[in-house]
Amino acid sequence: MCTLTHFAYPLEPEPLHGAPNRPRFQVVMAGNAFFHIKDISTGCVRGFRASHNEACALARFLESHP
Repeated sequence: MCTLTHFAYPLEPEPLHGAPNRPRFQVVMAGNAFFHIKDISTGCVRGFRASHNEACALARFLESHP
């Protein structure tokens, strides 16, 4: 007789409600201390910043405003 408790787990985790599946924007290094914020679906550059932290902040802002 098996005394272990067995649990069934889904093969893929359930997505969080309201969370996008993939990010829409990517921060890409474009030079010496210069970063582009690229729209992944089109490949177009939507902005640029001289600081990585500022580039990430802009990417988060663009993600939150469709």
